[in-house]
Amino acid sequence: MSRIRIDHLAKRGGEASPLVALTAYDYTFARLAERAGVDILLVGDSLAQVVQGEDTTLPVTLEQMIYHARCVNRARERALLVVDLPFRAYKASPAQAFDSAARLMAEGGAEMVKLEGGGPMVETVAFLQERGIPVMGHLGLTPQAIHQLGGYRLQGRDPEAAEALLSDARALEQAGARALVLEAVPAALARRVSEALSIPVIGIGAGPDCDGQVLVLHDALGLGEEEIPRFAKSFMSGAESITGALAEFCGEVRAGTFPGADHRFD
Repeated sequence: MSRIRIDHLAKRGGEASPLVALTAYDYTFARLAERAGVDILLVGDSLAQVVQGEDTTLPVTLEQMIYHARCVNRARERALLVVDLPFRAYKASPAQAFDSAARLMAEGGAEMVKLEGGGPMVETVAFLQERGIPVMGHLGLTPQAIHQLGGYRLQGRDPEAAEALLSDARALEQAGARALVLEAVPAALARRVSEALSIPVIGIGAGPDCDGQVLVLHDALGLGEEEIPRFAKSFMSGAESITGALAEFCGEVRAGTFPGADHRFD
């Protein structure tokens, strides 16, 4: 089984099926996700909430991200390993971002790092890619900016906000981003962004027309104490095993049946 490389990330269509991404934080669940056929394992800073019990992603540290990345990396056979840069580890300057990203790669095994934000991060994306660090961008609902956004709300609703998001997406691609996560935006806007970019756009709460889909592991398995987000789905219902549930997630994404009408914002 050949490993997925960054150059394998492609727009959907033709022979390329939608990309399937899933968060992972430890060896066991990463192994199960691998067996289910996930393309991208994302060590998300969401671990602050689903593993550590924090209210936001903000408290997680670089050292913690490295630790969890290392655990997930040990389970890998095929999937690409992407790791979030935590809030306090890259916002100060491109040089700080490089130092943090280099540690995620050298110590955690990351093959790509993900960072949040548009305009202010464009310089950082260019700085990293020029120094051999592949970057995945993240626009729309950016959890590290949750206090500035005023909560977990749909983004890009009005025409001005939609145009600003589209402009940021183009700027990130021009700066060298190799992929983009688009979270909690209207499906029509997500379609515009995906069509405008030559890099793959991976949606979460962004409708069916992206080049791939990502879910938080705990949402995909219905493991949270609270109701899962509207854009997510628990695949454990009717499944005989965790691997079976995750395989169903992969199958529905690739077949284009997830996200459905109940898992999108119009």
